[in-house]
Amino acid sequence: MSHNPTHIAFIGGGNMASAIIGGLIRQGMTTAQITVVEPFAETAAKLHKDFGITALPAAGPALAQASLVVWAVKPQVFSEAATPVKAHTLQALHLSVAAGIRTDSIGSWLGTERVVRSMPNTPALVGQGMTALYPCPAVTADDKALVEKVIGTTGQFLWVNQESHLDAVTALSGSGPAYVFFFLEAMTEAGVGMGLTAEQAYQLAVATFAGASSLAAASSESAEVLRQRVTSKGGTTYAAITAMEAAGVKPAFVKAMQAAEQRARELGDEFGKA
Repeated sequence: MSHNPTHIAFIGGGNMASAIIGGLIRQGMTTAQITVVEPFAETAAKLHKDFGITALPAAGPALAQASLVVWAVKPQVFSEAATPVKAHTLQALHLSVAAGIRTDSIGSWLGTERVVRSMPNTPALVGQGMTALYPCPAVTADDKALVEKVIGTTGQFLWVNQESHLDAVTALSGSGPAYVFFFLEAMTEAGVGMGLTAEQAYQLAVATFAGASSLAAASSESAEVLRQRVTSKGGTTYAAITAMEAAGVKPAFVKAMQAAEQRARELGDEFGKA
């Protein structure tokens, strides 16, 4: 990295790009240090309204100043989006937040080996994200530090040392917020069935998930131990857990994640043809 302030380019200016841009600006980065390529007028207008950034409708020479390029595009358009960008960004480090697209495809489309692939999740939008990162061998310690600084604005992160592990990450944390929302839906529905209002049931459910997650994060004990601690034999929690076990909830849940992992692998095959 040079001594000049870092310049970051975003290819795609949607939700995930906005989450990172918002975080960077809160950390003191100026909009002059950020370039965004966003062809959709509506998304570009939102970037201007939220951050005062004027997005470029197409890739051009302005990208040459970027020391980091963040790929926040849908997997199916990555290869097409890469073509006009490549010539301007051969010196840059590339960080992909596109689901499923593997680094060998990204590297061949962009003509570089300095690629970090990540799997973020939507709580990044409120600074509570969980992002897994995989560095290609050509990625330096300085490169990793820059990526950590950028991704750290959206929440927590962890590095994996095998790219295939990102498919598992996709199944756990990438798709995971939807599982939580699914449980929140079910808990709300149950509460309404028991006579609470939908608002009351939802407030109780959301606060319980947030609180239990905070408790788990603060505790050195396993989820199993924490669960056992609130489950006294013959009590109300015991009745609920026993019913869930009888219904095969846990194996069904594990199977659901395996389906997500499988789909993540398929996406890489489908959109990653170099």
